[in-house]
Parts: sequence; structure tokens; C-alpha cells
Amino acid sequence: MRILLLGKNGQVGWELQRSLAPLGEVIALDRNGDGDLCGDLSDLDGVAATVRAVAPTVIVNAAAYTAVDKAESEPALAAKINAEAPGVLAREAVKLGAWLIHYSTDYVFDGSGEAAWLEDSPTGPLSVYGRTKLDGERAIQTSRALAMVLRTSWVYAARGQNFAKTILRLAVERETLNVVADQFGAPTSAELIADVTAHLLLQVFSRQDSNRLAGTYHLAAAGEATWHAYAQFVLAHASRNGVLLKVSPEQVGAISTEAYPLPAARPRNSRLALAKLEKTFNLKMPLWQQGVQRMLDEIQR
Repeated sequence: MRILLLGKNGQVGWELQRSLAPLGEVIALDRNGDGDLCGDLSDLDGVAATVRAVAPTVIVNAAAYTAVDKAESEPALAAKINAEAPGVLAREAVKLGAWLIHYSTDYVFDGSGEAAWLEDSPTGPLSVYGRTKLDGERAIQTSRALAMVLRTSWVYAARGQNFAKTILRLAVERETLNVVADQFGAPTSAELIADVTAHLLLQVFSRQDSNRLAGTYHLAAAGEATWHAYAQFVLAHASRNGVLLKVSPEQVGAISTEAYPLPAARPRNSRLALAKLEKTFNLKMPLWQQGVQRMLDEIQR
């Protein structure tokens, strides 16, 4: 198997370098590329030429424009990276007969209600970021490429910055801390996403009916939390590990979305139904607390 991985230095891309390595040759690129190979998704011609030059069996696109708030003032760039580039990758994949793995987001939904979103639930993005990610999904679908679109939510990793690290820092520095308590989702580790991706690819290349596996799936940790509950979990773990906090878990204030305005609207309901992924690939997704605790143990060593 020859795998072209785009976005190698992002949270998910970094973990994919590890999880995909046993499957075959991995050509991993970031936006700076490698020699004549282009990994910059804003360079559509360069990306297309790179796919043709590498001639991969699988394209794994972990690159995206993810600055949710900044996208409101850079809609054209967000659209090029999140919508147009996936379409280019899909069309090149069709020419090669290659598979495409692409990551999308809970932001394609409007966040209404309380039920977990199904893969075929009506979409209704609230932000430029969400709209461009949905357009990317549609570009892949219309290309008729052999592709899996994996929607995920609330992604974090031990490497780089994340919500948990920010909460820990603020609880050490400040006397008070308020966190949004009316948005629901499942914190999902980049490590889990990468490991599940490798599992999916193993099945794609071991099953005779693999073409039937193409489609959209929700890939997230099991269970649900608010950002407020997530913060309390993080601080409770830190307290048990002897971290001196100025704000205890019980002292974290619960606020509404309206009390913390941002340029881009966030969906209040980011619950993703996991049954399709679990049944199709014989998986059982772990509770979100398991991954967060493992990440915290790693960064607090």
C-alpha cells in the first residue's frame, strides 16, 4: 500500500504518521511540501500534480483550514482549502483508482435539538468553516471517488495546544474561571482518530466488498460532555495528581454560549451517532473520559 498523507504536522496528521506506518509506504507532507511535492492545499494545481507524481493507493487528507473564527474574515481561502482542494483530491483519486480518506466535522450541523446526529441528518452549518467543510464533503461525493468522509468533533492531542492545557493554565493563574455549559459533544483524541483510520483501511484492503464501505461515517469518542463538564474533569484529574489550583473543579462557573461571544457561531449540539461506524467495522468506541485521562497523564508526567 502506498499512502499519500497530507497535513502531517496537524494534530491528526501527526498521529496518522504513526498509525499508518505499518500499512505500507507513507509519503507524508505538510504545507511546505518536500522537494517537488506540494502539500499546500491552497495550491490546487500543485496538489493535483503531487497526487499524479506519487500515484498512491490511498490519499489521506488530514489538512484543513481550521481557524474557525478567522475563517469568517477569510472565506475565500477557507473555501479553497476546505472545499475546492478535497474536490481536486477526489477527482485525482478517481483517475488513479485510489481511495480517499477525508476528515470533516460536527460543524456541518446547525446544533439544534438534543439527539445525536446521524450521517444522513439534515445539515445546516452556522459558520464559514462549517459551510466550507460541508462543501468539501459534497465535492467528494459528486466526484464518485472511492472515499470515506469521517466526521469528528472536539479534537485534541497531547502535542500542541488544546482545551485541557488552556484550562489547566487558567486554573493555576486565575482566581475565577467560567466555561460554556450549553454546548454538548464528545472530546475525541487525535490518537483515536488515527488508530480507527488505520483499522478502516485494513478492512478496505482485506474485504472483497470493500467498495461498499465508501461513504460518510461519524468517528468520535463515546459519551457526551459540555465544555464545562470537560473542564471539571480535567481539573479533578489535575487535583488528584497534586497540581495546585486556584480554581477547584467545583468552583468552575457555568455560562451560556451568549456570555462568551465569538466571531463564528458554534453548534450547541455536536453529539454524533456512532452506530454506523461501529456496526460496519466491528468497533466499539471508548468513552471520551478514557482518552482525556490518558492525554492528561501524558502531559503531566
